Amino acid sequence: MTTRIRPVPIRTVATTPAERRVARALALEPGGPPSLQARVANRIIRTSMKTAWHYSPDTEAGLLWIQKATALLGRFQTVPRGVAITPQELDGRTAEWVRAGAPDEDKVLLYLHGGGYFFGGPRLYRPFNWRLSAATGRPVLALDYRLAPRHTPADALDDALAAYDFLLSRGYAPRNIVVGGDSAGGHLTLALLLALKSRETALPGAAICLSPWVDLLCESDSHRLNKSSDALIPAGKLAWLGREFCRDKEENDPLFSPRRADLSGLPPMLFVASGTEILRDETLDVAERARAAGVQVLYQEWDGLVHVFPVFADFMPEGKAAFRHMAEFLLGAGV
Repeated sequence: MTTRIRPVPIRTVATTPAERRVARALALEPGGPPSLQARVANRIIRTSMKTAWHYSPDTEAGLLWIQKATALLGRFQTVPRGVAITPQELDGRTAEWVRAGAPDEDKVLLYLHGGGYFFGGPRLYRPFNWRLSAATGRPVLALDYRLAPRHTPADALDDALAAYDFLLSRGYAPRNIVVGGDSAGGHLTLALLLALKSRETALPGAAICLSPWVDLLCESDSHRLNKSSDALIPAGKLAWLGREFCRDKEENDPLFSPRRADLSGLPPMLFVASGTEILRDETLDVAERARAAGVQVLYQEWDGLVHVFPVFADFMPEGKAAFRHMAEFLLGAGV
């Protein structure tokens, strides 16, 4: 299920045992069995994070409880020496720049974090974003979009549009902008591309969608078939949340766009999913529909890994390897 593109050779010469372990991790490809580290991480994530979400109440108070708990966790996220974090105001919205090493300042990656549209943020995603900057050789602008229950996914889309317009105003050529996101942020990435297309704004050079929550109504078969094997998301909780977001919406509402929209004309896109997560089928579906619409698409499916496993790169080698695959994709797409 993986379409190969022009690979990027690993140039690191491994001399110490630690370096050899890193080199082996980076060489991982989709299709193989999950590593021991990944299996252990899956168990820990299932026991802690999935259980906490499963037993939280289906109320605004329940969402705010998880939001506050993850915000507290974000306060403890650190980055290695040589990574620069710079706050950025965006016309009343906030974001932060993440620069690892000496990135190409003519290029940029706008990243839209996951979290079901109700938790997460740039601070929580710092370990992810510095790796993304290092792998792609460009600064990452991590958007702190507005969250439920006080705001809606439509507000988040307005924030994403404002962030994209900000990058254009800073002189970035659309071809040199990449947009990426995971889970709800993957849905937001797709919604942003379609909104830009609708208003005839020049599209970015490429997009990365990691386990995107394409269908907010959670109607694909994997929501049922992978209900037990998904180590992070309680299927019933996500379905409830999606119904709340889509309550009283018309079928042509932009929230439904990634599932029903005309995907022609979109830029090259990378889709990544785990075969055991509940969002697997909709990720594959949107990738196939985009390819059928003439879009250059790379779809990767990894076996037995947690939802958005690159976010957990500190704990599993497949997560580290995913960043090499993202860099390969951008090189193959010519951006």
